[in-house]
Amino acid sequence: MTLAALRHALSHLEIDDNPVSIRAKSRDFFWYSPVLKARLDHVTADLVIAPRSEAEVIEVLAACYAHEVPVTVRGAGTGNYGQAMPLAGGVVLHMKNMAAVKAVHPGRVIVEPGCLVKDLDHHCREVSGQELRMHPSTHTTATIGGFIAGGSGGVGSCTWGALRDLGNIIRLRVVTMEAAPRVLEFTGEELHRVSHAYGTNGIITEIEMPLAPAYDWVDLFVTCETFPEAAALGADLANEDGILKKLVSVYEAPIAHDWFQRVASHVTPSQTLVGLMIAPQGMDGFLTFLSRRPGARVIWRSDRPDWPREPGPVFEYGWNHTTLRALKVDPSITYLQVRYAAPDYLARIEAVRAAFPGEVLQHLEVMKEHGQTMYAGLSLVRYTTEARLDEIVATHEALGCMIFNPHRYTLEEGGRQSVDDRQLAFKREADPKGLLNPGKMISWDDPAWAYDRMYAWPGLRAAE
Repeated sequence: MTLAALRHALSHLEIDDNPVSIRAKSRDFFWYSPVLKARLDHVTADLVIAPRSEAEVIEVLAACYAHEVPVTVRGAGTGNYGQAMPLAGGVVLHMKNMAAVKAVHPGRVIVEPGCLVKDLDHHCREVSGQELRMHPSTHTTATIGGFIAGGSGGVGSCTWGALRDLGNIIRLRVVTMEAAPRVLEFTGEELHRVSHAYGTNGIITEIEMPLAPAYDWVDLFVTCETFPEAAALGADLANEDGILKKLVSVYEAPIAHDWFQRVASHVTPSQTLVGLMIAPQGMDGFLTFLSRRPGARVIWRSDRPDWPREPGPVFEYGWNHTTLRALKVDPSITYLQVRYAAPDYLARIEAVRAAFPGEVLQHLEVMKEHGQTMYAGLSLVRYTTEARLDEIVATHEALGCMIFNPHRYTLEEGGRQSVDDRQLAFKREADPKGLLNPGKMISWDDPAWAYDRMYAWPGLRAAE
C-alpha cells in the first residue's frame, strides 16, 4: 500500500485526511452489537475520498488498483452489521456528493446513490405525487445506495415484499475495480450480483427504483391486552389486501412502556403495542377490521392528534429504530434478526417466547415474501455474554427459525450462512485483487469455511 503516492495522484479530488473526521466517516452502527463493538471499535480508514461523478469514481478505483489500496464504499453509515467498516484501512469512498435525482417518470425514478432517502421521497412527491415503495426506518439519514447495498426490506415491505424480490429494484449501474474499470448495467437476475453485497464487488453509481402513489399516511398506535392477540392482528391485517398499508409492527410488552418514551404514559407494562401506517382511503376498512377485535384499541391517530406531546412518525419506532430506542434507555440491550416463515410463523414465535421468557422480547415486522405473509423478527435481547447469545441463536435455529445474525460482519454469516455464487463469481470478475471492502466475503477468502464459529478475517487491522 503506497498511500502517499495515491494521495498525490488524487490530490485534485475532495480528500479528507483529518484523523478525527476520518474516524467518524469510517464508522457505521456496528455498535448495536456488543460482539462487533469489541472487535471493530478501533477500525478506521487512512483517507476519505468523496467523488463528484462517475468519472471520478473510475479515477479513484483505477488509482487504488494501481497502488493496491483497499476501498470501502460508504453512504450515510446507518448499517448495523459493520458493512461500511474499512477492516484493512485504506480509502473510504464517501458518496455524499453523488446525490442527484436524474429523472422521475411514471412508476420509476433514476437517482445517484448518495441521495438521502428523505430527499428522494420529497423530490418525487413534489414533482409527480409519487414515493418510494419502501424505505428503511432511517428515512431521514440513510442514502438510497446504502439501502440497496446493505438493506433487505423496511417500511413498505408489508405490501411490497423484500428489497430483493422481483421488481423492487429496476436497474443498477456499477463500476468495477480493475486496471481499467468498466461500467456495467444490471437488470433482472443480474441485479443479485451486487444488491445487498456491501460494495464488495462493485461500486453502484446509478439506481433506478420503482415508485408508488404517495399518500398522507395515517399513523396509528393500537394496544392489545396479550401478545398472541397482537401478533394475530398484524398477520390478519396483512392479508386484508383491500386495506392499503405501509407498516405493521408488533412490540411485545413491556417494550412500549419501558423504551418508547413518548408512548409510555399511554400504555400499561402488560400491553402489547401495534404500530401502523394506513392509507387514508383504507381507514374505514381498517376501523371495520379493528371493530371485530374487541381487545384492540386505537390510542393514537396522526390525523386526529390528541396527545399533549406527539410521538413523531410511527415508522421511527419500527424496524431497527426499535433497537435504537431501547439502547438509549438500557445500553445492555441488543437484538437478533429472525425469519419467521409461512405458514406456521405464529407457532414458531410462541415457541421462541416460551424458550426465553423475559430474556428475548418479540419485535415483529410484517413482510410479504413472494406474495405470502410472514414475520421478520427484530427481537430485543437482554445481553449477558457472547456465549449466551450464541446459545440463543442456536435455539432459534433448532426451532426452525432462520437467523440473519447482526453480530457478524461478513455477508454470509449475516445472511444465509452459505455462498452466494453469483456475488462470488462477479467479485472474481470485477475485483480481481480483492480490494473492494475486504474481509466481508468469506467465500472469497476461505471457500472451505465450515461456519462452525465466528469468522475472524486474518487481515483485520490490529488495534494500536
